[in-house]
Formats: sequence, C-alpha cells, structure tokens
Amino acid sequence: MKKKSVSRLAFLEPRILIGLFIVLAGVLLALLGLGAFSASAASSAKVQQKYNPTISSIDLSVLPPGFDCYKINELGIDKQENLRAGLIMIACGLAEGGSPPSGSGSLGNRLSQWIQKLLPEPLFIGGTDLDVILPDGAYPHVNQSESMEWGGPNNTWVVNYNDSRTAPSCYSGISYSTDNGATWHASSALCSGHGTNFGDPIVVYNPRLGMWFAGDLASGCGGQGIGLWTSPNGVTWSVGACAHNGTSDDRESAWVDNNPSSPFYGRMYISYNDLTIGGGALYVVYSDNGTTWTPVQLNPSFIRDVQITGDLQSSGRVYVAAMNEGGGGLTVRQNVMYRSTNGGVTWTSTNAGPGFQGPGRSNPSYFACMFNNGINMWRHMGWGEPAANGNVVSLDYAACGQPTYCANATDHGDIYYIRSTDAGLTWGTPVKLNTDSGTAMQWQPSLTTTQNGTLFASWYDQREVNGGADLNCTVGSPTQNCYRRWGRISLDNGATWQPDDMVGRALSPLPAQPDANVVSTYEGDYDYHSSSGTTAIGGWTDGRNIINNSSQQDVFVNFVQGTSSPTPTPSATASPTPTNTPTPTPCVQYAITQIVGSIVPGTTDIGNHCDDCITTIALPFSYMLYDLTFTSVNLSSNGNAQFMTIDAFFNNVCLPWTTHNYTIMPYWDDLNTVQQTGCASYPGGTCGIYTSVSGTVPNRIFNIEWRTLYPQGNGMLNFELRLYENQQHFDVVYGTLTNGNLFATAGVQKDDGNFTPYFCNGLGGPALGAQSYIVQPCASPIPSLTPTATFTPTATATAT
Repeated sequence: MKKKSVSRLAFLEPRILIGLFIVLAGVLLALLGLGAFSASAASSAKVQQKYNPTISSIDLSVLPPGFDCYKINELGIDKQENLRAGLIMIACGLAEGGSPPSGSGSLGNRLSQWIQKLLPEPLFIGGTDLDVILPDGAYPHVNQSESMEWGGPNNTWVVNYNDSRTAPSCYSGISYSTDNGATWHASSALCSGHGTNFGDPIVVYNPRLGMWFAGDLASGCGGQGIGLWTSPNGVTWSVGACAHNGTSDDRESAWVDNNPSSPFYGRMYISYNDLTIGGGALYVVYSDNGTTWTPVQLNPSFIRDVQITGDLQSSGRVYVAAMNEGGGGLTVRQNVMYRSTNGGVTWTSTNAGPGFQGPGRSNPSYFACMFNNGINMWRHMGWGEPAANGNVVSLDYAACGQPTYCANATDHGDIYYIRSTDAGLTWGTPVKLNTDSGTAMQWQPSLTTTQNGTLFASWYDQREVNGGADLNCTVGSPTQNCYRRWGRISLDNGATWQPDDMVGRALSPLPAQPDANVVSTYEGDYDYHSSSGTTAIGGWTDGRNIINNSSQQDVFVNFVQGTSSPTPTPSATASPTPTNTPTPTPCVQYAITQIVGSIVPGTTDIGNHCDDCITTIALPFSYMLYDLTFTSVNLSSNGNAQFMTIDAFFNNVCLPWTTHNYTIMPYWDDLNTVQQTGCASYPGGTCGIYTSVSGTVPNRIFNIEWRTLYPQGNGMLNFELRLYENQQHFDVVYGTLTNGNLFATAGVQKDDGNFTPYFCNGLGGPALGAQSYIVQPCASPIPSLTPTATFTPTATATAT
C-alpha cells in the first residue's frame, strides 16, 4: 500500500517547498554524476558469426538414450528455443545452466532509484501491473517467463507460461483470473497427463466448443510433440489430445477463429517447427474439434515460426509470421508472412517488408543475446507478433538500431511496425515505433488488435535507466534498473499511432536465471498478446520481485482497453496505400445540474471489502454511457465506476484520467472498504459497496452505494451512483464526506479529450447534495476547474 500523507495540506508549507528544492537540486547532481560515470566501455573484438561447439563435459543422466552430443548442430538442437533443447545443450556442456547475479548496482543507480521514488507518478498505457505468478517457487527454481494470454467468458482470463519450479520434471505453469484480472491463481495443472512437460506455452478459448485449450511440448506426444489440455472454465484442466506427435517440435503458437460469421468459425490452428524435417520445416495443424488434427507443411526447410494469427472479422483468413534468421547470430533477417484463405488447407507466402540487421550485442551460440556484461543474457532474434483485422495485417519486430553488424553498433535495438492493407499480399514501409532520441535499446515486441481496430504494441525499453543512452545491464542486480515495458496504441488499425508511453508501472532490473535446469541465456522467447472484444491483454518478463537478493523472472500482465471513436495523434503512415477515414462518432458530453436527493441504502453486498481493489458486477439492465452500451461495470474501492478499464489506482488526478475511457468518478480518492471499527456508523456496521434496484421495468434505477473510510481507518465517506434504465443520464448523491471535495475527483469521461469534471482537490462544485449528469451535444471545450461559490443544499426529499 501507499499512502497519501495524513496531513494532506503539507505541500503548502514553506519547509516542504524548501525540501522540494533540495530534491530537485539532488536530481540535477545525480544526472551530472550519471553522465560522468555511466558511459559504457567500448566493445571488444568482433563476436564470431558462427558457433563452433567445443564439448567440455557431458551429463548422461538427462540425455535421451544413445544421444550423441556431437550431433547438436546436425539435429538443429542449437537453434531450438524450447527448454528441453536447452537442457540437452547444458548436459552436453555446450551451454551453461543458470546465470547467477554478476554484481550489484552502482551508488549512482541507487541514488537514481531513490530520486525516482520522490517524483510524481507518470502517465501509463493500460491499467495496474498484475503479477500472475504468486506464490513463487523456491530459489533457485524461480523462473517464470514466456507467456501467452487469452480471455474467455465469465470474466475469465488465462495465462500459460514456462515455470521452472518443478524442473526438470515439468516446465509449465498456468494462472487464471475469474474476476477480470483483479486476482490471480497459479497452478501446475499441466504437469501431468502427457509425460514431461517441456513448456512453450499456448492457450485459447473456443466458444463454439465451449472449451479452453492449453498446450506445451510434451514427452508423451512422440518424445517432444505438442500436448493439449482442456478446461470448461479455465480453472480445472484435463489431459487432452496430442495435436502433433513429434520427436523434435519447437516454438508452437496457437489461434482460434472465434467470429461466428467466419466460414471456419471454431477452427483451431497451431503452427510449429519440426526439426526432424528439412532442418526445421514449418508446419500448421488445424482442428474443428480439438481431438483430430490435420498437418500441413508451409515450408520444407527451416524458417522460424514466429506466431500464427487470423482475421478478427469474418473472412476466415489465417496468417503465420515467420523469420529467415540468416543462419543465426547477428546476421541480416527477413520477415515472411504465410497466408491461407481456405481454413489452413493451402498456403502462400510473401516477404513482409525489407531485410533488416538483427538486434543484440553478442552471439555466444546460434542465438543473439541482448546483454553481455560478464554473462551473455536474453537470447532474442528480433521476433515480434502479427495481428489481423479485416484487410489490414500488421507485424512488429526488433532490428538493430543502426544498419550495421549490431555488436559494433551504439544502439542495439529499435522496434518497427509494418502494415499490409490488402490482406497480406503487399506491404508498406516500416515505421519505427519507439520515438526516443538516444541510443537506449528496445527489443522483443508484441502486438495484438481488438475487434474495433485498436492495435496495442509493447516492448522492452531502456530509455529511462541511463539518461537515454545504451546500458549493458548487470544480470540479477537487485538495485540496478534495466528496463520497463513500453508500448504504443493505434486507434485506426495502424494507419496512425498515439505517442509511445510506459506500460509497466515500475522499472525492472535485468532478471537472473539461477536455475541450473534452464539454459543460462533464457529470459523468455516470446510474450504473445491477445484480445477479447475491446480489451487487450499483454504479458512480459519482469524482474522487480527480489528473491535471495537477486532479481528473478516473473510474468506480469496489463489490460488495455480499445475505443470505438478514435481521435489519434497523427504520426508517420505505416503503409503508402490509402485507407478510408472512419466517420466520426457524434460528439456528446454531460452537463451537471444540482438536484435534490438522498442515498438509497444498498441491500446487496457485492463483496468489495478491501483496499485498492476492483469488483466486477453485472448490471440489472443495459446502460448507455456516452455512445456505448454496457452490461457490466468494474467498481473500485476507491470510488469510481469503470466500464472498460480495470484499475484500482488510488491516487486521484484531475480529469482526464489518461486512457481510462468510459469511467464515472462519483468520489475518487484513496479509500478503504475493509471492515473496521470506523464502519460502525454505517447501516449494519459494515463498510463496502452495496447495490439496490428501485422502480419497475422499464423505468428502474440501479443504486450503487459506497460505504468507505480513509486508509488509516478514520473518516467517513458515503456516496452513491444511480444509473437509469432506458435513459442516458446518471445521478451522484453525497452523504457524509469528512473532507468534502478537498482531496477527491468527481466527474465523467469518455476518453482523454471528452470529459466533464465536477470537482478536483478543492476546485469546482461542492461534494454536497446530489447532481444529475445529463447528456447533450458538445458545444465548446470543457472549461478548466475554477473555485466556485459555496453551494447551500435544500432540504432533501425521501428516498426514491
């Protein structure tokens, strides 16, 4: 927890202003110091392009019977990404297992961290960071990374990821949330039924079958094939079919066509490399029932499977993004897009954009590594993720920051986006998504699209940790920040992009990999994003949780909401092919009128008894806010009602609350609904959020009452939101509020440019009586909040 200062007017005191001046002076001195001492050492001799193995020692106990370590290259094991291949490399003495911390952070970095804590919290894309792993494993078996996320019915989201807590017998972990991400539950449900689970996670929900499907590489499916598990609810899992029986499958990815208008509605697809054929032939298997799978070869020789996806609209088209890795190392790459228009039966391909120089600092083996500060770390070849919506097909990827052999570059990675507007037949010019001006590295991007054409791209980004300059981070340091997850949003299917901004709510050190059962360079090879309706979810590897005095790998996720009426900030166009400009939604906003009213006591306890949490409830009737109709709402203990986002952030801001579209703030402040002695003054002596319904169909009123305290258990803050059936207006009614409007925010917003404030931190209207928010056409820009005369309430009428 936080919290705001008990003395909420302390910032007005002169001594505090003097302290702020000292802090700012410290910031200046710290920046000067970092500039003097944080310059990276010049790179040594050029790293060799090819890997020539020299076998040092062999551990026969973990090798397949009769395995010959000198056939590593011949069998393509050195270029496989799965954890079983890594274990074989370790056993053959060709790779190290684990990467212990290589040192602690500098004094300058610790000072930078201290100063960072004193600065105001910046704006972010998406909601709260959510750690889906807890509780963690026992050190050193604490590696959780490389994830795929998917959403389904009943507010359920599932994340499948690699987890070393029971390695080497199982490398799988799966977490679920049944409350739209507010709480998460981790399990090892996929560790039985298909022999040894080697990881490489996939997960989808198939509404036609009413079933979840999760998968990993498994020994029970031919030795190293693709095993599936099924679930009716995303919570309990049963062993399913083998989607493919193989001895050397690698890097599978999955997608399901969930559009009821598609000719292939409910068909599931899994792409993968088969290293026993052509050195890594590219395949897809597809199925309409999850039991019988049909294989199709897309390419007879090795080309890396990156990710499979399909059109969210009704065409039924499916796409596989692949990469020609140029023989490995830091060579030139080429993205290739495969396309099927007949349900995966036949495929065609085209180059997706020009060739590009691979990102990274070194290549100690086949894979390039992003860091080599004493330890080669974070293997990555520039892979990104595709997305498709209608005729627009999108792809992001990472390339070297300069068109040169990247070990010799000063900028070791940037993120690029490329777009096709003719269903993948031709491709436009790549656009760089990260807009920082320094040499900081960006790598391993992901991408997804929502039904309404919102694109969400995210990546790992170093721009904040060394003044915008490159930083070869220390592995596992608990004190040296290395990166943050950044991202960018397009509201018009990639034609233009909003400014890039932070996704992760915290900076992260470079996590170590202490588990000897996992290859030392591993930090997770992909972070497959996805969407459900207008909600996108993205995961990443994060090292903020310190175990055994070392940063280590956890999977975090974040939810990002799409919007149906974009007004994007123009930027470089990703494709020269013109697209139609969408017809803008008529502008509406709310006018606030003082009314007479009193709180109708709630009778239904929704179960919100917490500090900084969200509870999602179904509405008793459909309700339209601005121009969208909703059937559920996410209620925060901190006094706001979010119809699209899920964010329990406590520190109120004056509107707009960036990226929090379609939100009503009856009384947004740092509040607490936990049952405490201070709740005795409320009906029944209980705090929480309570609802009731007044009136009859078709003129019902849904009353949502907050009974809260301040986080310290003091004060009394009682207020209510009323939604009207078949009407667009809503009311806010205030009861007892200890500090009135001094430290809270009230109002409503559609998006960052369309909002109506009522009060904020003492400015605006009083937190007294009741107000009705009535929708009307936009007339003029919303005025800034200014002090108003004190409102004297009239006598309140009886409850309605």
